[in-house]
Amino acid sequence: MTVHHIAQNNSILNKFIAEIRDVKIQKDSLRFRRNIERIGEILSYELSKQLLYKTSSTTTPLGIKETSFIKDNLVIASVLRAGLPLHQGLLNYFDDAENAFISAYRHHPNKDENFEIVVEYFAAPALENKIVLLADPMLATGQSLVAVYEALKKHGLPREIHIVAVIGSQEGIDYIGENFPENTHLWIATIDPSLNDKGYIVPGLGDAGDLAYGTKL
Repeated sequence: MTVHHIAQNNSILNKFIAEIRDVKIQKDSLRFRRNIERIGEILSYELSKQLLYKTSSTTTPLGIKETSFIKDNLVIASVLRAGLPLHQGLLNYFDDAENAFISAYRHHPNKDENFEIVVEYFAAPALENKIVLLADPMLATGQSLVAVYEALKKHGLPREIHIVAVIGSQEGIDYIGENFPENTHLWIATIDPSLNDKGYIVPGLGDAGDLAYGTKL
């Protein structure tokens, strides 16, 4: 797996990452969602450089101009519900892409810190030989993404997978690297060093779904 750690190079991205982490700014859910969306746009731009292109003619009022357009068939597949603002950021740039949505959540059968990943809702087009952009803002243990990948394969094998995340732990990155195809790309805004005993990223930002859409039962 190829890891593209975008925050390694200073840019305006740093401001958006800092704001989604900030406990005071987090209270504004609209701003939180918009910052996740903007991070998705930046990651989309960087990711677009790795896609295949074809040349086509554009007619202007004064002549003809040859322009390169994306050749690949893209599917944006987002993990509900936290992935929705990130999905919108990707869709703002890849507006011709098809869309898929998957629900994946941690289930604690024994009411303790141990959990399993449950994938229930799944809506997707055929994925065979397409480029899948798999969007999930928080890459903690990596177990959710691996479970989602197993569900995706039932709809056809993509030609290439690009995982798009906002914050990840090194442990989670190592885990998905062991469980995704070798030609997978990870586009991640920033990487944090560790997980706590509950499997949450430290320093992280908390629960992205709750911050975007309110607490759940």
